[in-house]
Amino acid sequence: MAFPVRLATASVVMALVAGCATGTSDQGAPGAAAPGVIESCGKRSTFAAAPNRVVALDQSSTETLLALGAGAKMAGTANLKTKVSPEHAAEYAKIPVLSPKVLTAEPLRAANPDFVTASFKELFTADRAGTRDELEALGVPTYVSAVNCPDGTTGAFERLFRDYENLGKALGVADRAGELATAQRALLAEAREKGAKRPQGLKVAWVYSVFKDVPYVAGRTGMPSEMSRISGVTNVFDDVDQEWPEVSWEAIADRAPDVVVIGDLSERGNPGDTADEKLAMMRAHPVLSQLPAVRDGKIIKLPGIELDASVRTVNALRAFGSGLDALGHG
Repeated sequence: MAFPVRLATASVVMALVAGCATGTSDQGAPGAAAPGVIESCGKRSTFAAAPNRVVALDQSSTETLLALGAGAKMAGTANLKTKVSPEHAAEYAKIPVLSPKVLTAEPLRAANPDFVTASFKELFTADRAGTRDELEALGVPTYVSAVNCPDGTTGAFERLFRDYENLGKALGVADRAGELATAQRALLAEAREKGAKRPQGLKVAWVYSVFKDVPYVAGRTGMPSEMSRISGVTNVFDDVDQEWPEVSWEAIADRAPDVVVIGDLSERGNPGDTADEKLAMMRAHPVLSQLPAVRDGKIIKLPGIELDASVRTVNALRAFGSGLDALGHG
């Protein structure tokens, strides 16, 4: 459904447009110009100056902004899945939580944002935050992670680093963004070096969440497939051109993974969110329980939030490699 017309008043529009016209530099000095134009999932946004009232629609986007040093520019966050990374906890505590779950139009507009960013384009729908077209008609630029919009030319981590570049450019923290990408590229190089030495042919399934007994796994376009390639293994659902496709427990068994990675979303609080709950479902399933990886405990548990594209994904990459080593696949 469309946004309520009563929210789209002239005063709101003017306030939002005015918000886009002023900004700060890396150091927070008022009036510093942001350098121009960024592109995101087929849309181009032009900035007269760096935004000062940024709203992130999910935790991964929020933590990326905090890692870029843009916490003081944030007017709101939403959709917290787990505890914020400890190094960002103090800064996060200063940011208004507009909704603990998915953010909708009215509280978003009440926050008077001048820039809205998200990891997933699905958060920009008419019954959620509003479409990107609706927000941009009000003068509010929007951004969707490049990881969620694969272009067929670069891997997921390079698209994540493109997020750093774009957000750094828009928010006036380009130097910080460059440093972050450089540091994380070094960690990727280490993981690739280890992956090149790993025995070939190892197959992995990544189980992210379960809803009404339907598992959601990692497809080709998200971070887990990229982590698999870097680590010298194969994601068994790499042929599915989606980020988190829904499958069946039987389909996982049919793909015969040697290792199963389970995302832990304990603190989100939905039924089946914990890694132990998911593993219990697998062990109770008449077919999947016979899979050697399940039967023999070839399981790696990782924080679910780190399987989405964010500054924390490199943590999952390193933990995944360590998990493979611990299972004898070094």
